[in-house]
Amino acid sequence: MGKKTLSIGGATYDLFVGLPDNIAFALPAGAKIRVNQLVESCGGGASNTSVGLSRLGCNACFVGVLSSDQWGEKLLKNLEQEGVDTSCVTVVEDEVSSFSIILSGDTGERVILYEPGTNKHLHDVTFDRHVLTTMDWVYLNHIQEDSCVIQDDIVDALSTTNIGLTWNPGGCQIEQGLTTANTKELLKHTDLILLNKEESLVFTSTSTLEDAIRKLHDAGVKNIAITDGANGTVGSDGNTIYRCPAISDTRVVDTTGAGDAFGTGATWALLQGMTLKIALKAGSINAASVIGAIGSQTALLTDTEMKHYV
Repeated sequence: MGKKTLSIGGATYDLFVGLPDNIAFALPAGAKIRVNQLVESCGGGASNTSVGLSRLGCNACFVGVLSSDQWGEKLLKNLEQEGVDTSCVTVVEDEVSSFSIILSGDTGERVILYEPGTNKHLHDVTFDRHVLTTMDWVYLNHIQEDSCVIQDDIVDALSTTNIGLTWNPGGCQIEQGLTTANTKELLKHTDLILLNKEESLVFTSTSTLEDAIRKLHDAGVKNIAITDGANGTVGSDGNTIYRCPAISDTRVVDTTGAGDAFGTGATWALLQGMTLKIALKAGSINAASVIGAIGSQTALLTDTEMKHYV
């Protein structure tokens, strides 16, 4: 039986717009531009990680807020088709589900136009605290600033159980740094923290990755993974610093969801009792698969595929 996981955060309906090769992201005002491609897809941090963990053989549950509109219905249907437990989804009326328009260039880079929609309604009243205590692992994705109030409930549950935690801090938490009470408590229970290089330096108020890693471990974090795009990932388990290169022969089609895919693969490995060294490899393999296709969930690996590649 698979490990029980809980992904907390947002779900977003994505519309990918492929720009012609000769069009820069600074689009000319008043122009009418014929696009190369138009693709609809489901995304959003917690949606991506719950689907990713489900494909990797976990009993994955999604916690978030959707609307009863057409996008919310598609997001909910997608989660169910992927085998994700949706019993903790809150559905609201007369609201707009989160959506984004993703402008993709020919190099795989993109600009995202984003409306948070119902994602901003994740609060104490829509968060089932009890279900958290029944899990083996919790994956806390980016959440809106107003949703940070649920961190107290998460800390309370983690303080009295042996639940693992993967945390990918959001923008407001990164800007506030390590000193806020909620963040300090959450870091003490974090088994794996996921940041990119720029985020890690801002979050820890440092100028080097070595100093950032030291401060995160001092705050209580067990394992650290800091991604740096094509330069790969730097990780630390408190004893050894690992450098995991990006997979070099990967064709980059779209980078949306690569971070979520990395975190999902790394979390899966830790859940299996593997070392951080192997977890960094698993994350890199999953991310490399995802950036080879349009959409943040299209090419997420299954457990059979992951075991083969690892």
